[in-house]
Amino acid sequence: MTDERPWLKLYPSGVPANVDVDAYPNLTTMLDETFKKFRSKPAFTCMGKTMTFEEVDRLSAQFGAYLHSRGLEPGDRVALMMPNMLQYPVAMFGVLRAGLVIVNTNPLYTPREMLHQFNDSGAKAIVIAENFASNLEKILGQTQIKTIILASIGEMLGFPKSAIVNFVVRSVKKLVPKYTLPNTVSFKQALEGGRKFKLPQFTSTPDDVILLQYTGGTTGVSKGAMLTNRNLVANMVQMKAWMQPFLKEGEEVALCPLPLYHIFAFSVNCLALMAQGAENVLITNARDIPSLVKELKNRPVSLISGVNTLFNALLNNPEFASADFSRLKITVGGGMAVQKPVAERWQQVTGCFLSEGYGMTESSPVITANPFDGSGRLGTIGLPFPSTDVRIVNEVGSVMGVGEIGEIQCKGPQVMKGYYNRPESTADTIQNGWLCTGDIGLMEADGYFRIVDRKKDMILVSGFNVYPNEIEEVVVSHPKVLEAAAIGIPDEKSGEVVKLFVVKKDQSLTENEVISYCRENLTGYKIPKTVEFRSDLPKTNVGKILRRELRDETVGKG
Repeated sequence: MTDERPWLKLYPSGVPANVDVDAYPNLTTMLDETFKKFRSKPAFTCMGKTMTFEEVDRLSAQFGAYLHSRGLEPGDRVALMMPNMLQYPVAMFGVLRAGLVIVNTNPLYTPREMLHQFNDSGAKAIVIAENFASNLEKILGQTQIKTIILASIGEMLGFPKSAIVNFVVRSVKKLVPKYTLPNTVSFKQALEGGRKFKLPQFTSTPDDVILLQYTGGTTGVSKGAMLTNRNLVANMVQMKAWMQPFLKEGEEVALCPLPLYHIFAFSVNCLALMAQGAENVLITNARDIPSLVKELKNRPVSLISGVNTLFNALLNNPEFASADFSRLKITVGGGMAVQKPVAERWQQVTGCFLSEGYGMTESSPVITANPFDGSGRLGTIGLPFPSTDVRIVNEVGSVMGVGEIGEIQCKGPQVMKGYYNRPESTADTIQNGWLCTGDIGLMEADGYFRIVDRKKDMILVSGFNVYPNEIEEVVVSHPKVLEAAAIGIPDEKSGEVVKLFVVKKDQSLTENEVISYCRENLTGYKIPKTVEFRSDLPKTNVGKILRRELRDETVGKG
């Protein structure tokens, strides 16, 4: 059935069935071509300051040279831990050009989460926004990190704006907690230092891992998906083919409210749209909806990428509807399910179809997408990408027919090499070349796919994966807790939120105590919204807690 690839008949004119995934031997070759082709055009804009492709080229070479001068060898890992700011693309491209491996890190991580990721990846260097340096201080001695580069929100914005912004961030809003870290340099000092050195040419093969992108697992342990040159180049070329008939090279302006450390914005904005010569307008704090709307009103935006939560928040802002949407050609939703009422309202207000796509960190990330020619179908995750096969299988691995429900599996050049240092998890997830997504879905007769449910117990909060095991592990380490189970329950704003069930060891335990404890040990979006105390939890005959039973019972209650 999959050989027929029925979806090809629905591809918009100009979108090929297959792409040349070996168009570039590595990502840096693609970057070099892009920098030359669009030299004088704007590449990234943040807080009113714009960098051209030529500036990103020059500064990233300097940054790569600086890293090399600090003794970092090809293959070494460099953690990038910052929100959207101009330093991110400079650092990211600099790391790649120095033959090093990127380890994207969520800046909101707690010290516990940082320690796991840095030690699992073996990171030797870090570029970190100073706002989060106090957390690094708490764990630095337990890591291999020797090179620390501190980035500040204002430093790339040019005088006097840089001084004003940093004064406000540090002294007025007090967003930089006190810290003491040894041998740090500022990002600007690193760029200056790099000018004294020449960056050698490093050869990087298609199969070299260039990005360790961490994703949770149903085991609760965050795993590094090994993404290679070929994986990222392939997905970038696939996206380019999907978008190209609808975009003009070197003329588009893309709004980028999603963080670049998340695989969605990393691949869509930082790679695919940049390769089109688009200008990416980086939003440092997407939660600040009024500022986001102001940015929209200042710019002739032609493309917006985001998650359902963000689109919903924009639609509920009174100023949003008065923005000029005359140039808006494409809106892409991913990271979590796009709710139908939100998509319908988006189209009414902006006149632009909200195209939902689907993917995973393990697939670099895009697997399917709705077409951009207006033929997309609300409530579906669209059609498989060029050079990608998707099928539905049952519990024993037999391929299912049209309309039959089973697990979604995909095969294509964008599927990761595996999980770093986790051969067993890799073998579970990639079987005979097919990526087992853990999502339950079906294929319609013409090749559109729908998601019906998730096989895994994963909770999806505003596009971020939350794994119950991790939350439960933290909660049961509280001295007053006997047992805990975490589930996802529907939420209008964020798709899902975490609900926690707790069996007390000490009867004095309160909901506030549990939530405060979670706040100390977990990132904000993982913190339970509600806690329900129970005398016992449903279990299988081998004692495994039945989360699904708790979820069915809770969600069933309405």
